[in-house]
Amino acid sequence: MIDKALPAGLAGEKLSRTITGTSEVSAGRSAIATGSGAGLGYLVASGAAIGLEAVGLTAAATVAAPVIAPVALLAGGIALVRSLFD
Repeated sequence: MIDKALPAGLAGEKLSRTITGTSEVSAGRSAIATGSGAGLGYLVASGAAIGLEAVGLTAAATVAAPVIAPVALLAGGIALVRSLFD
């Protein structure tokens, strides 16, 4: 789970720098980083589940589905914490 959440969270934080145009610490950038990280975490985790189902591994996709929300939350948290440092 952490192997998916960490890169998504860090990418979400970098995305917040691009969106806001600054790397300064602010509440707005932290909010954008959190949302971006959670969104990317969701996409990564759900993409893995969809990929498993696409190749016929429906049972594995069903097992992977409950991991989607925790990965998204963890990625959002990682992005938030990272955005608090310049």
